Amino acid sequence: MTTATTGIEAIGLVIVPTADQDRSIDFYERIGFEKRADTPFGGDSRWVEVYPPVGTTGIALAPPRQGEGVKPKEIGVSLTTADIDTTHSELRSRGIDVDEQVSRMGDPVPPMFWFRDPEGHSLLVVEQR
Repeated sequence: MTTATTGIEAIGLVIVPTADQDRSIDFYERIGFEKRADTPFGGDSRWVEVYPPVGTTGIALAPPRQGEGVKPKEIGVSLTTADIDTTHSELRSRGIDVDEQVSRMGDPVPPMFWFRDPEGHSLLVVEQR
């Protein structure tokens, strides 16, 4: 085991490829995120960051790389909630594409469910115990 440090201290942002940033901003605001950055960059592009109400790691809704489209994928982002059933029900009531049911595998795995953003990307919500 090495004890050398690289200087990396935290996860700052998760980059999510987004073809329609305005539609994605609306989606993330509907699930309770807030937009903290919306800045022009690279000509016609915008740098957009959205954050949950608690925590310091956000999601950058960035245009896809030049010449590439957006392909739906599992983003690998896990969001936490104190009450999985309430969160699942609330997202469903807001018209969010969520799994039909909360997955309950039993201890030590916490209850969880997936939801999809407008691009078809999947994110996971896990009950924090």
